[in-house]
Amino acid sequence: MNAPTPHPVVTRDRWIAERKTLLAHEKELTQLRDRIAAERRALPWATLEQDYLFDTVDGPRRLSGLFKGRRQLLVQHFMLGPGWEQGCKSCSFMADHLDGMAPHLAQRDITLLVVSRAPLAEIEAFKRRMGWRFDWASSHGSDFNRDFHVSFAPEDRVNGEVYYNFHMTPLPMEEAPGISVFYKGDAGQVFHTYSTFGRGLEVMMGAYSLIDLTPKGRDEEGLAYGMEWVRHHDRYESAAPAPAACCGG
Repeated sequence: MNAPTPHPVVTRDRWIAERKTLLAHEKELTQLRDRIAAERRALPWATLEQDYLFDTVDGPRRLSGLFKGRRQLLVQHFMLGPGWEQGCKSCSFMADHLDGMAPHLAQRDITLLVVSRAPLAEIEAFKRRMGWRFDWASSHGSDFNRDFHVSFAPEDRVNGEVYYNFHMTPLPMEEAPGISVFYKGDAGQVFHTYSTFGRGLEVMMGAYSLIDLTPKGRDEEGLAYGMEWVRHHDRYESAAPAPAACCGG
């Protein structure tokens, strides 16, 4: 980590004055976030054309059967492909926040589900290692991941690029992270209401919001990529230097 940089030290009155200036900007950001949230809720919905089949600890289940009696389903697209030794460390960083949030989301008519393309047995083994309790389903054998542009077959690449985050981009990985949201109507039909990728996923990283409050902030300058410092939570003490790519073996 970088050493702290020299910083101005001022009187308490000067600090209060500058803090009030920053507070005004923070209020602007809060109001902008509220307006964007309203725009997000106003987005039109798309009818889901396929009721995808998943493998779960309770047996095979269709997407429409995973809402647990609620109207809304929030899915984390977790990067764990078939045969991987472990899940993506950045996706794991996000997932570390979920168990505490799940009961609160349920009070707002939201069911939380994590989905990966790995077979269920491989998912369950990694889940036990990490000590997580949230629901995690396997999309192995279905088109779910490819249809939501978080898994890529060789034929999905055009001139070295794949469709991710709503545009063609040079993404070398076979898996990518994301969040998708679904709504179940009165007749049982499922609608796709929202998806986000890239830095839109910071909404899942509550730790980053706290880190952003501190003097050193994310302290990621000079790293090969922003989340290079992240480890699986059971690997921080003895972690070896991270490879250039965050996921896979």
